[in-house]
Amino acid sequence: MSYTGNVEPGGRPDVRELPGLTVTKVSVGPYDNNAYILRCTATGERLLIDAANEAPRLLELIGDGPLVRIVTTHRHQDHWMALSEVVRATGAPVVAHPRDAEALPEPVAEPVEHGDTVRVGQASLEVIHLRGHTPGSIALLYDAGGELADRPHLFTGDSLFPGGVGNTWGDPTRFKQLLSDVEERVFDRLPDATWFYPGHGKDSTLGRERPALPEWRARGW
Repeated sequence: MSYTGNVEPGGRPDVRELPGLTVTKVSVGPYDNNAYILRCTATGERLLIDAANEAPRLLELIGDGPLVRIVTTHRHQDHWMALSEVVRATGAPVVAHPRDAEALPEPVAEPVEHGDTVRVGQASLEVIHLRGHTPGSIALLYDAGGELADRPHLFTGDSLFPGGVGNTWGDPTRFKQLLSDVEERVFDRLPDATWFYPGHGKDSTLGRERPALPEWRARGW
């Protein structure tokens, strides 16, 4: 079956094969958090995006291949409830932005800034800092070394969803910052075919969401 990205708590994961990388998406915990396991097809190394919940389930999906990094997209607790248990089981270092690091239950061994690279085997992902949902929220961009430049893949945490940007709790300054970052660092730079994977719920593409940007700015959330 082809990948849809539609997963449910307690349901089966969905798997997508990309050049150089296999993406496994699974929903965990009571808040329907998405966790993503990325496996380098050349080396078998794994990277986990958001150890959100259900550590035994995540560890089963990670399997015997080495887990080389755990990326935490932002500081909110529903995205790291399983972090300590996965760290203890695998010894994998934690990757996060310094502005969210102090809120995490494990030390950040590899702090990252906007434009940095995170590697898993022979694959590399670019860090995009998207301020507003939290001060240190990050997204990860994968284009297979340029092979997917016309249709890249973006893991957005809680900064971008189908239908709008992440929650800024009615704070106009934070909303303006987040929408501006999303417009300038994502929509202005990347093509419509960019597929994005959010921290909760279904995936989407930038082309599907782009026409609504003026509406998002006008409504203020």
